Amino acid sequence: MAQWLILHASGVHGHVTVALSAGIGIFGAAFVLSWSAEAAQVDIPPALSIAFIALIAVLPEYAVDIYFAWEAGKDPAYVHYATANMTGANRLLIGAGWPVVLFAYWWKTRNDSITLEEEQRTELGYLLAATAYSFIIPLKGTLSPVDGVVLIALFGAYMVAAARAGLVEPELEGPAEMIARLPTTRRRAVCGTLFAAAGLTIFVAAEPFAEALLGIGEQFGIDRFLLVQWLAPLASESPEFIVAILFAVKGKPGAGFSALVSSKVNQWTLLVGMLPLVYILSLGHFSPMHLDARQSHEILLTSAQSLFAVVLLADFKLSMPEALALLILFSVQLAWPDATVRLIFVVIYLVAAIAMVLGRARTRAGVLGMIRAGIGAVRTSTG
Repeated sequence: MAQWLILHASGVHGHVTVALSAGIGIFGAAFVLSWSAEAAQVDIPPALSIAFIALIAVLPEYAVDIYFAWEAGKDPAYVHYATANMTGANRLLIGAGWPVVLFAYWWKTRNDSITLEEEQRTELGYLLAATAYSFIIPLKGTLSPVDGVVLIALFGAYMVAAARAGLVEPELEGPAEMIARLPTTRRRAVCGTLFAAAGLTIFVAAEPFAEALLGIGEQFGIDRFLLVQWLAPLASESPEFIVAILFAVKGKPGAGFSALVSSKVNQWTLLVGMLPLVYILSLGHFSPMHLDARQSHEILLTSAQSLFAVVLLADFKLSMPEALALLILFSVQLAWPDATVRLIFVVIYLVAAIAMVLGRARTRAGVLGMIRAGIGAVRTSTG
C-alpha cells in the first residue's frame, strides 16, 4: 500500500505504472482489510459482525465500481464501465473462484468434492432470489433506483436472517489470529490503524486505477470494457481467493467456499443495488441507468451463470465435474467476447440449469428447499 501512496504523492504518471502501482495498492489493502475485519469480530456483537465482515470484504471492489457509477452521472459513457466491472466481478467469483477452491482441496487431499453446511440453505435462497430478480434488469434495459432499493432490501433481509440463524465466520488464522490475541486496547488500536491505512489506500487508488485502465486501453488499442471487466476485479478479489484457497489447502474447504458464496450474495445484491443510487446522486435527479445491447447482454449472461451455479449447489455439494463445468464455460466465453457467443452461453447456462432441475430429483428438491428457506427468512426478518 505504501508504494502507491508514495508514487501518488510524487506525481508519477504513465498509465501502466499507475495501473500497476494502484492495483497492487488495492490488492494489499484488500488483504489488510480482511485480516483486520476478521480480528475485529472479537469486539463486535455477533449479529453485527456478519454484516460488518460482509461489507468490509468487498470494499475494494465497491470502491472502483462506485467511482464508475459516480462518473456515469456526469458522462453517460461511464455506465459502460460500471456495468463491466460489476459483471466481471460476479462472473469471476463463480467461474474461477469457486472451482479453484475445489482444485486446491483436491490437490492437497485428493477429495474431489466439497460439501456445504445445511445452514447455507438460506444463503443460497437469497442468492436464488437475487438472481431471479436480476433477469428483469436486462429485459427492461435499465438499472433503476427501484432495482437498487429491491436488491439492497434483499441484502438487508439476508443480513438479518444470517444473524438470527447464528451463522458464524470461520475460526481465525494467520495475521487475523495474531491481531485478535493482542490485549484489548492494543488490538483495537491495531485494527483501527489498519482500517484507516487500507481505507486511505483504496480511496486514493480507486480513481487513478480506474482511469489508468481506460488509458491503457486507448493507448494500446485494447477493448476498455474488457480491461475494466477483468483486471479491476482481479486486483480487488484476488486476496479473497487466496484466503479461500489457503483454507482449502488446510483441509477446511467448506470455510473457504462459504466465504466466496457469501461474497457472491453481497456483490449480487448490495453492489448492484448501490450503482443506480450512486448514479442519481451524481446526476442530481431521478433517472435510471440506461443500458445498451452489450451491457444488457453482459448482465443477462451474469444472471444465467448465477442461476446455473445455484442449481449446481442445490444438493449442497460441488463435485469435480461441476467445478470443471463452471471453469470451462467461463473460460471459453472469456476467450471469445463476442455478442453472439454471449447469447449462446446464456442459452447453454439456462438449458443446463433447467435440465438439472427437471432431470435430478435431489436438485429439484434442493431448489424448492432454497425457495422455501428464502421465503421463510424474509417473513422472519420482516416480522
